[in-house]
Amino acid sequence: MRAREISKLRLLKPEEVADRLGVSTLTIKKWLRNGKLPGVKVGHLWRIDEADLEKFIEERKNRGTV
Repeated sequence: MRAREISKLRLLKPEEVADRLGVSTLTIKKWLRNGKLPGVKVGHLWRIDEADLEKFIEERKNRGTV
């Protein structure tokens, strides 16, 4: 990944993602551990790229599972 692309990344906390999706933080962390939702671990903390979250939402809209 190039420096310009990295500077455009917006990494979200599981709590922020949970608020957006209307689910618990525990659900988000379970999805991250199971690979259902893409994320990265920074130390012991999970972070979710906003672009990956948008893709996750779109995929589920298309399947009718949001």
